[in-house]
Amino acid sequence: MERERYFEDYVEGESRQSFGRTITEADIVIHAGHSGDFFPHHMDAEWCATQPFGQRIAHGTMTFAIGIGLTATEINPRAFTYGYERLRFPAPVHAGDTIRTTVTIGALSDDPKRPAYGRVTEICETTNQKGQTVMYCEHILLAERREAAR
Repeated sequence: MERERYFEDYVEGESRQSFGRTITEADIVIHAGHSGDFFPHHMDAEWCATQPFGQRIAHGTMTFAIGIGLTATEINPRAFTYGYERLRFPAPVHAGDTIRTTVTIGALSDDPKRPAYGRVTEICETTNQKGQTVMYCEHILLAERREAAR
């Protein structure tokens, strides 16, 4: 859905939650092929059974891609991604887990390089079906200021 918003339209503390997405074994295998990451933590079920986590773990890069992709149900043509900060994976994701992402507006600030834009910090927290946080990051958007559009 397209939702046009200027920097001034964002409200600190506002949040939205994505739909859920169940991670499959196929997701993990395909991501390994795309990324070239065949590390045994992702691919070797027998070896993983001997480790404290007990089973294969989804790639962090896949968790990030899917977790952020879930938030793309709302597109703002007046903003664009500047980057991501503070990326963490506090708990593992396994095949069969269902993840969803909550986006909360954490901060609004000026952009020192671009006076026609403001910085919007979206706190992105992806959780599994047990409510455990499996990914945390801060998505920095540059959003056009209303005055700049005139």
